[in-house]
Amino acid sequence: MNQLTLDEVDFQLLELLQTDASLTNQALAKRVHVSAPTCLRRVKRLHGAGLIERQIAVLDAQRLAPLVGHGLTAIAEVTLDRQGNEELEAFEARVAPDEAVQQCYRVSPGPDFVLVLHVPDMPGYLALAQRLFNADANVRNVKAFFSVKRAKFEPRLPLTRK
Repeated sequence: MNQLTLDEVDFQLLELLQTDASLTNQALAKRVHVSAPTCLRRVKRLHGAGLIERQIAVLDAQRLAPLVGHGLTAIAEVTLDRQGNEELEAFEARVAPDEAVQQCYRVSPGPDFVLVLHVPDMPGYLALAQRLFNADANVRNVKAFFSVKRAKFEPRLPLTRK
């Protein structure tokens, strides 16, 4: 199996793309000082290697609020009765497709999962809890925390080199 190696240009491309994925190939090439075809080939290679999972738009929740409402963000710690690999994967497979689940982490020690949830309101959270937690006989405990203010949201990964 070929191990992927990255050089400084690759790291610069990743940094630029995770800051602004709308940059054109021409703009990217100019910023990293390579030709446009070279830049395109490198970005395709980074996509093909799975380093760029997907490109999305990050929406401004405050500006959207007058149109769709603020909604309610909850952080839920979930503990299962049985923590075998099959049970853990079954829980992940059940919650991950739910639109209200923004993030799902399997964690240790402590609870088995930490979920970041976004629902329209408290009745929406209750419906989600009944759908995802109460209906699952393997869910032993759920501890939810409700966000009163988002101080920071940054999907960008720091790209420190080994």
